[in-house]
Amino acid sequence: MAHTSTLLILGASGDLTSRLLLPALGQLLTMQPERSVTLMGAGMDDWTDEHWQKVVKDAFASVGANDAFDRVAATKYQQADITATDDLTKLLASAEGHIAVYFAVPPAVAATACEALNGVDLPDGLVLALEKPFGTDQKNAEELNAKLAALLPERQIFRVDHFLGRSTLLNILGLRFANQVFEPVWSADHIAEVEIRFDESLGLEGRAGYYDKAGALRDMLQSHLLQVLAIVAMEPPTSIDETDLRAATAAALRATHVWDDDPVANSGRARYTAGNIDGRDYPSYVDEPGVDPSRDTETLAEAKFEVQNARWAGVPFTLRSGKALSEPRTEIALTFRPVRHLPSGFAGAAAPSVLRMSLGPDTMTLELNVNGGENPFELQRVHLNAALGAGSLRAYAEVLSEVLDGEATLSVRGDAAEQCWRIVQPILDAWEANKVPLDTYPAGSRGPAGWDN
Repeated sequence: MAHTSTLLILGASGDLTSRLLLPALGQLLTMQPERSVTLMGAGMDDWTDEHWQKVVKDAFASVGANDAFDRVAATKYQQADITATDDLTKLLASAEGHIAVYFAVPPAVAATACEALNGVDLPDGLVLALEKPFGTDQKNAEELNAKLAALLPERQIFRVDHFLGRSTLLNILGLRFANQVFEPVWSADHIAEVEIRFDESLGLEGRAGYYDKAGALRDMLQSHLLQVLAIVAMEPPTSIDETDLRAATAAALRATHVWDDDPVANSGRARYTAGNIDGRDYPSYVDEPGVDPSRDTETLAEAKFEVQNARWAGVPFTLRSGKALSEPRTEIALTFRPVRHLPSGFAGAAAPSVLRMSLGPDTMTLELNVNGGENPFELQRVHLNAALGAGSLRAYAEVLSEVLDGEATLSVRGDAAEQCWRIVQPILDAWEANKVPLDTYPAGSRGPAGWDN
């Protein structure tokens, strides 16, 4: 029996739709041929149905999913003001069956559209999917949650974080919980520190309209990286279904605070100046088109946190993300405590073991000390590498699959979204008060001088 549903994309003429959502839908329909989707697009641009259909076909073709267009039951585009109650009423009235509405628009526009939905007779089973960041601060996230709660039950609201794509999530859980070599030592008794890093060589890449109002802390640490922290730090859930998994990650976030409750000493911010990466010249961030230098937007953010519970108390969790850096690194690194005693006679130091999990492509590296070389008593460092399951779907395809099926496992729960803002709010306040200097680093460097890069 085919899975039939309607996907209504608000903001269909925008970059997110053509660059990520439509290619992901094409891949999803290719990998799951039993699925049938009615696709509707709505946006401010005056597009014809023919132009919209060409956009859809081109997006499908970009991922080799040309034949998937035949499995779209129908597709049409409607020019609309998605913040107007009348236009939203007409859009939902023209949709049939199980309807999923995807807000492919900036957070402020999505919030206004949700207000407008108060005056709409919502169909049964309607699902709303909203992109991160969810709100602009803790108070704003709480207000947005209240608006959504007045519209629909929590299980019908999807706060999208594509970092929680099924394959990456399950790789972390499988490595931790399915291996006796790791499961018993996953705590402060054996782990000295955890670092979660997402360093990119890419610069602004034309995203000033969004990024200059957000910055690295809001764009990456507050949402993606804190969600990864929650998966690494959570207590073992009874199951990995929607209820148990999201309860476990929310509990980990509730226990998370800025290290020593001191955001000045335990956070850093910086932005890139002109430089060169792989032969490409980058202008200074403040000279990028669309940037307002007076905002003091950071392109590199780092902060240290503590999960204040019996499992993790005393272990620093360092989260970092930056743009235009020389060494792209996207990983979770767990550094184990050193051995209590190394028998005399060994040559060389017994450096702590490190477990690294790369985020896309998903790989695992375990750094160990072994005997080797000409002197059998000399310790050498080796790296044991393994490729983890890539999954058959892109992260956004996995998200769309869950949204269309109404399965909220990959969605951020409302209270967890609020906790993420609560965790970083002291840092935002310290930065707003200029208590933390805005450092600089040349594009193509490892980061600011004086940082531990």
